[in-house]
Amino acid sequence: MNYRHAFHAGNFADLVKHAGLLRFLADLTAKGPPLTVIDTHAGRGLYDLAGGEAKKSGEAEAGVVRLMDAKDAPAEFAPLVRAVRGLNADGGVRRYPGSPWLIADTLRPADRYIACELRADEHDALRAALRGRQNIRTLNQDGYAAAVAECPRAGRVLVLIDPPFEKADDYPRIVETLAALRRKNADAQALVWLPIKDLETLDSFLRDLEDEVDAPMVVAETRMRPLSDPMKMNGCALVVMGGSDLAAPLAAICGWTAQVLGAGGSARVYRLSPQ
Repeated sequence: MNYRHAFHAGNFADLVKHAGLLRFLADLTAKGPPLTVIDTHAGRGLYDLAGGEAKKSGEAEAGVVRLMDAKDAPAEFAPLVRAVRGLNADGGVRRYPGSPWLIADTLRPADRYIACELRADEHDALRAALRGRQNIRTLNQDGYAAAVAECPRAGRVLVLIDPPFEKADDYPRIVETLAALRRKNADAQALVWLPIKDLETLDSFLRDLEDEVDAPMVVAETRMRPLSDPMKMNGCALVVMGGSDLAAPLAAICGWTAQVLGAGGSARVYRLSPQ
């Protein structure tokens, strides 16, 4: 695949995904037994926004740079803002934390993290970024298969699914993976990120989720612009499977991103009803 997240690190979609992830993790790590987190498409873990890829796209300038300068961002962004500041002690926004970095910094000593990355070079960078951390494994494997294989049959588990969507089977594989996780562990929880290009693709995926996955789910949409050009990423969505009620914090995250960073943007949060 040609996809490299370095081109997109720190963009609006990362802000939504990472603010939502940190809010989910805050609930799961506030109390309770040990937690296992499995990341199916981890990437390299840490990104240089001064690098050629990020500079070429300019997406971070329209995303995290604006967030760091904002005075009106809701409280749900505060953990992400703190994480970015911690990586940029000299000021500015040069380094941006990917999900592996954020997860590793959030988990408790008894928790564990399994980060999967299929690209060998990205996995090497990921392993280097997380070197020295306790209770962490990195796998150079297919993340969908690894998530099901590594999911414990009992106990608390959160699976983050964030593929690049360059393969035609990403949508059905997400559905298959979520269904398999719930069959293996009825308490398994998940956070899925996906792009919004056109309503037909999104609605088809959500119908498949309702048909195949027996679990409560919440969808949070961030539409950055009208869905008039299906060749563009016009927004993104988060799907939360199981877990606590994140509707209100997700509405705050998606609403601010769409209204402040978007162009005629809008947001909505709603529940799916499994068949």
